[in-house]
Amino acid sequence: MNLIISDTDHPLIIKVASIQSARMQVYFIDNEDYFGRKNILFGEEDDFFPDNDERAIFFARGVLETIRKLRWVPNIVHCHGWFTSLVPLYVKKAFREDPLFSKSKVILSVYNEAFDHLFSPDFKTKALIDGVTKKDVATLADVNYVAINKLAVNHSDGFVLVGNAVHPEIIDYIQLSKKPFILHNDSTYIGDYGDFYDRMLR
Repeated sequence: MNLIISDTDHPLIIKVASIQSARMQVYFIDNEDYFGRKNILFGEEDDFFPDNDERAIFFARGVLETIRKLRWVPNIVHCHGWFTSLVPLYVKKAFREDPLFSKSKVILSVYNEAFDHLFSPDFKTKALIDGVTKKDVATLADVNYVAINKLAVNHSDGFVLVGNAVHPEIIDYIQLSKKPFILHNDSTYIGDYGDFYDRMLR
């Protein structure tokens, strides 16, 4: 399928692989223009890719469109890091009438991955899709790392704080939201996550 971003068609390619020992299938989304490069977010000179905003939009929309195409009904949508920060917004606004997502809970894991680079000023316009209004992205006055995480916090149901160096402004914003959160603990995370999922689904 194709996704339109900034009036340009971008092909969404869905790939699947199997983990035989776990009897599990893993799905990947791909696009040559956005992801066919050696580095993830920064170039060889440590320069922030100027299309990282569109790449994040494509990833968020691509994952959700893949779920819809495969007719999955997710109980939990667990997002990891700022790159997934538009997923909560799209689940809660663009797809809120879709029966596949109507009961989904969104959890956001926040990491120590802060950067000082600004996104394109028209990021707010690029991120708009049916069901998402300018008011929904009003918190993106300055389109930076903190702002995009705050947007994700606004539309998530719970959080996992990973590591000891998560940006303090984001921690404060999560605490002010009064939504549940846990701290990631390397030694007990499997049980902690299971308990947290159960708590979110009650």
